Amino acid sequence: MRLAAMALVVALLGFPALPQSTLRGSRVENRRIVLAASAVLDGKGGVRRDTRIVIEGSKIVALDPNAGPVDYDLRGLTVLPGWIDAHVHITWSFGPDGRNAGQGGTRPEAAYGAASNAWLTLMAGFTTVQSVGSPADIPLRDAIAKGILPGPRILTAIEPLMGRGEQTGTPDEIRAFVRKQKRAGADLIKIYASGGMTQGAMTMSQEQLNAACDEAKKQGLRTLVHAFRDAVRAATRAGCTEVEHGLGASDDDLQSMAERGTYLDPQAGLLLETYLQYKDRYLAPPYYTEEGFAAMKNLIPAHQEFIRRAQRVPGLKIVYGTDAVAGAHGRNAEDFIHRVRDCGADPMAVMVSANSLNAEALGMADQIGAIAPGLEADIIALNGDPLKDVTAVRRVVFVMKGGVVYKNAARGAIPAYAGVQP
Repeated sequence: MRLAAMALVVALLGFPALPQSTLRGSRVENRRIVLAASAVLDGKGGVRRDTRIVIEGSKIVALDPNAGPVDYDLRGLTVLPGWIDAHVHITWSFGPDGRNAGQGGTRPEAAYGAASNAWLTLMAGFTTVQSVGSPADIPLRDAIAKGILPGPRILTAIEPLMGRGEQTGTPDEIRAFVRKQKRAGADLIKIYASGGMTQGAMTMSQEQLNAACDEAKKQGLRTLVHAFRDAVRAATRAGCTEVEHGLGASDDDLQSMAERGTYLDPQAGLLLETYLQYKDRYLAPPYYTEEGFAAMKNLIPAHQEFIRRAQRVPGLKIVYGTDAVAGAHGRNAEDFIHRVRDCGADPMAVMVSANSLNAEALGMADQIGAIAPGLEADIIALNGDPLKDVTAVRRVVFVMKGGVVYKNAARGAIPAYAGVQP
């Protein structure tokens, strides 16, 4: 997309135009910006009142109630760190026929769809996402990092390791696959260790999982494992970093995860609701069948009950990931509402899960996830208090990422979301 066209889109949406130097990827000017705030959730479970956040370049340098002059007055709003979504598919979009194109589609249309997904996600307050994964993530990740496109910071698994029993490969072949992803620029390794939600068989052996997670550690990479039922226990034993989904894990499995420090990333409703909402666009056997859709309605409460059970396990690190697919990008905050309203989660714990806890899980706690001096200036503001009314997460009126303001909407101008899904 040309810069002039992008600037026109930004103007039409009512958001402040980004400087062309920013869009071209030049470094953020080392100028001083002061945000005034009456309520700040620090991302770690604390609340600061009546303070000012001082930013120089891309970093927070101080929290000083006497700092000035004020550049952005966010008093009356709730200010907090930009959210992190630990599990998205940022390049998934609907194709020209309106149907699910997954990560495929014709090259120009897929690129436009991915850029739109990134914009919608950023406007929803998510300044970092983990996309797991597709080779198409790489050019999008790099374009955003260079400032060519606006979007969240992206970490990607590129090509996932698909569990296919013996066809997955020998331990040595699996180690070679991990090294290949490292050379290709992967930030993490995604592993499919079991079938889907209703198909519970493990698709990798314990020995294969051990090889994948061990080699990833040697390469300095984290491992995220798609796992249900028995595969949760196997991934934990293998020393993998994070279990995705986890439905069907026993209380003993969850306790073992807590003891080993394995992160759990369950989904609370957005994913399945999106599939059901766009059933006609997704329906395509053998992966999306009438039988599968019929089961989804019952699976939503099953996932929510699983989260309620997981929340009762002391020390279990439950992070925030939505598994956002086509139709869900820009609506990532809906699972906050599900977790609080339908799973009985504490609102502050839910905010922390998408801030400092997710940053820790990503190995980026020294860079993002909190409002503190020395960290990136990823800061958002909500029109409302999510600790009292969790639906405030839908009303993101201010977005700053790395010291650059991408959104500064008038209060009351955002009834739900900045973007409109097709």
